[in-house]
Amino acid sequence: MEQKTKLVLDGLEKLAFGRVNDAVRLAFADEMPSQAALSRMNLFNVSSIKRVKGGGVEIQFFDRQKALEKLYDFAHAGENGAAAESLLEALTGEDADAVQQVLP
Repeated sequence: MEQKTKLVLDGLEKLAFGRVNDAVRLAFADEMPSQAALSRMNLFNVSSIKRVKGGGVEIQFFDRQKALEKLYDFAHAGENGAAAESLLEALTGEDADAVQQVLP
């Protein structure tokens, strides 16, 4: 597997299954943590953080369902590619690679 593809898959897995404990801890903190404490927090799943009037904090997370859908699509992309090759071979009676070289 290509390194870039692995990085994307790892990121999608973190978004889909990652913990949000540090973000929740941040949202309920009475005062802002130090820079050092913030740098140790796992905020990978956070898409945005805003301070709201009255001193609160609004935290938005990336969509876990979308991450799961992308993981599902990737997992089944190989199956679809193999199915397409089998279909080409069945329709033409030739090797799918040879047919693809002829097609634009």
